[in-house]
This record gives sequence, structure tokens and C-alpha cells, in this order.
Amino acid sequence: MVLPESFYRRDDVVQIAKDLLGKVIVTRFEGEVTAGMITETEAYAGATDKASHAYGHRRTNRTEVMYANGGVAYVYLCYGIHHLFNVVTNVQDVPHAVLIRAVEPLEGVDIMMARRGKEKLTPALTAGPGAMSMALGIYTHHTGMELNSDLLTIEYRGVKVAKKNIVAATRVGVAYAMDDALRPYRFYIKGNPYVSKGKGL
Repeated sequence: MVLPESFYRRDDVVQIAKDLLGKVIVTRFEGEVTAGMITETEAYAGATDKASHAYGHRRTNRTEVMYANGGVAYVYLCYGIHHLFNVVTNVQDVPHAVLIRAVEPLEGVDIMMARRGKEKLTPALTAGPGAMSMALGIYTHHTGMELNSDLLTIEYRGVKVAKKNIVAATRVGVAYAMDDALRPYRFYIKGNPYVSKGKGL
């Protein structure tokens, strides 16, 4: 089942970040289908979160999509190399987002490996936001795409991650956010090998 718009348009971005664990991202680009179960996420609470691109209601050409109604993709380039895929949440003009950091490959694994130049399947294939986006074929030109489109969807396929199996930790690479860097806004599935090696902050 493709997640409905109502899933994304709730006001608690932290809860949405937890709820996305176990959901499945499906891409259908140029006739190639790939899918992976979300294993790691990070919540960004918009204007009040110093780690967010929209802190202080900052608006730029890049971040304008964060102010859209929830249920679209925000993909940006990090360090000029990595394309990072975020899910825009909440309602129009409230710039909440969830960074998808890792997935467990489910479909089109051979396609993912080819995109990543890998010969052997290991968690490194999709554990980490840049690696994951590359494996799924997601790039900055997909920013603004609706998450119930023919090309990109997030689906519920019956997996419910129990609270006891959700680990909360600090986010990765946001030390500049000072006290907000300490927020436990990164979530991952306990024991899943397809989780990034980020240590927080």
C-alpha cells in the first residue's frame, strides 16, 4: 500500500521519522525497479531546529520545496558529491523533513550493485544516505517529486517495527547546531546490518 498524504502531513516529525522505519522505498526509473526497506532515519524540525536547512525560516531556491505540503521529495547535494534523499512532512509553510539514511535491499539488488559499482552484496551497498540514494537511482533532479508518483513511492508492506526495536541516537554531522546537535532525532532498527556507521554529532 502506497502511503497516503495524511501519513506525511502530521505535525510530529519525530514520530514520522520513527514510523518510516520498515516502510519500503520503490523507484521505477528508466524501466528499472529497485526497492529497499527503510532502516535508518533522521528528523529535522524546521524553523526551530538549528540543524535544519530551514532554521529561522530560511528560504532559498534549494530549500523552497521544504515549505511544500508533506509527501514530496527533497533531494540535495552534500559536499558536492552525495545526493541525500529527504521526505518533506507537515503542511505547507512548515518546513519539516526526514532524511532517509539507509535501506535494506529488497528488489533489483543487481541494479543497485551496478549503480554503486559493487561486485559483492554487503551492507555498504545501501547503509548511508549517499550510498542509499545512488543505489536507488535518486538524484537532485528528483527533488519536488511526489512520493505517490509512478516513479517514486514509499509503501507499507506489512512490516511494523516494535518500539523496543527502535534505537534513538543523535544525528550525524550536525555539530554546528550546538545544543540542537544533542537532540536524539536519529532512529534505526536495532540489530539490522543495513544501518550507517555514523556515530552521531
